[in-house]
Amino acid sequence: MSAPDGSSARDSAALARIPWKTASSRPVYANPWIRVREDVVELPDGRTTIYGVVECAAAVGILPFIDPDTVLLVGQYRYVVGDFYWEMPTGAAHAGEGLETTAQRELAEEAGYEAGRLVALGSFHTSKSILHEVAHLFLAEGLRPASRPPDPTEFIERRAFAFAEALAMVERGEIKDSMTIVAVLRAARLRGR
Repeated sequence: MSAPDGSSARDSAALARIPWKTASSRPVYANPWIRVREDVVELPDGRTTIYGVVECAAAVGILPFIDPDTVLLVGQYRYVVGDFYWEMPTGAAHAGEGLETTAQRELAEEAGYEAGRLVALGSFHTSKSILHEVAHLFLAEGLRPASRPPDPTEFIERRAFAFAEALAMVERGEIKDSMTIVAVLRAARLRGR
C-alpha cells in the first residue's frame, strides 16, 4: 500500500514515534491568557515545516455535587462560538498556584461553593494539534457556601441539575464543553452508571 507521496504506509509507521525537532521558535502574540508562537520544526523524514502553537496555563474543571444525585452547572455566553451553554465551573491556574487551590478558587468564583472533598477525575489535552493546554478534572463533594467575586468578564447563571439529566445532556450533545463532557462521563463511570 502506498501513501499519496509514493512512500509506503510501513515507512510512515516507522517514523510515527520519532520526536519532531524544533529548529527555531519565535513569539508571535501574547496576552494574559494565551501565548502564540511559530516554530520551524524538522520532521522525522528530514523535511521542515512551520508549526503554530497556542500555549495556555493549566486548566481545571470542577463537577460540583450538591448531593449524591444533583450537580451544579453554570451557564454563560461563550463569545468564540456565539452561544449560551451549560458547563461545569472551569478556569486557568495562576502562576505558582496548585491545581486543588485553583479548583477551590474557581468553584467559589463561579459556583459560590468550596469543596470539603475534591476527587481527581484525571487529566487530558483539550486539543493536541495546535493548542498546548492540559485540563485537570475534579469531582467536588461536601460543598459549603464560599462566595468569591467572579472575574470581571464573567456573567454566570447557576442551576442545579439531576446528575442523570446532566449525563443525558452530554449524550444528546447539548453540553458542548469538552472538559464538562469528559468529567460527566468519568463521574458516571466512577459512580457505576
